[in-house]
Amino acid sequence: MDASERFPISLGEAIFSLRAIRRVRPDPIPEADLRDILTAAIQAPNGGNAQPWHFLVVRDSGTRARLGELYREAWWAKRADQGIHGPEDIDRSNRTMVSAMRLADEFGEAPVVVLVCATEQGANAMGSVIPSAQNLLLAARALGIGGTITTLHAVVDERAKELLGIPGEAQIVYAVPLGYPKGAFGPVTRKPLAEVASVDRWGDSIG
Repeated sequence: MDASERFPISLGEAIFSLRAIRRVRPDPIPEADLRDILTAAIQAPNGGNAQPWHFLVVRDSGTRARLGELYREAWWAKRADQGIHGPEDIDRSNRTMVSAMRLADEFGEAPVVVLVCATEQGANAMGSVIPSAQNLLLAARALGIGGTITTLHAVVDERAKELLGIPGEAQIVYAVPLGYPKGAFGPVTRKPLAEVASVDRWGDSIG
């Protein structure tokens, strides 16, 4: 069956139930599903159809564990940039931050991590790669697989590349852990459209 025929839910359902899934079960993801998710990712629009992307699928448990250690270090390095130096500085009422902190500890336990990479440095290549991540997450959602977009940090970039054999000229744009959710998909909470969209002139509400 062609990949385009294997997604069992509508695009509308996928879009409106897609949410960041940070807690996943250890169950393996079938090879065919991974291939279809990646095939969907490479259908994304990109500048000049240059397709400056490479998707590195990390499944080996030992490699995932080592990548998880680097991710945790990167997460706390980003928090340090914000003046947050440990769990005691995290506002426990901020559920998103608490969930993200837990992911920092559990990152390497996801059955699959996909590194969405640009094959060259620079904002143009990165901008052409970013849309593919949305395709990837929507396709995963259609197959009952959750994930979330995360980034690394300069402090671990070279070590992550060395661990995974990523060429120096490439850039890691996103690290996406994938797995079957421990919780549920959507709905999501978003600001009203009137607060974030204008017509003809900034501030002229779309209503």
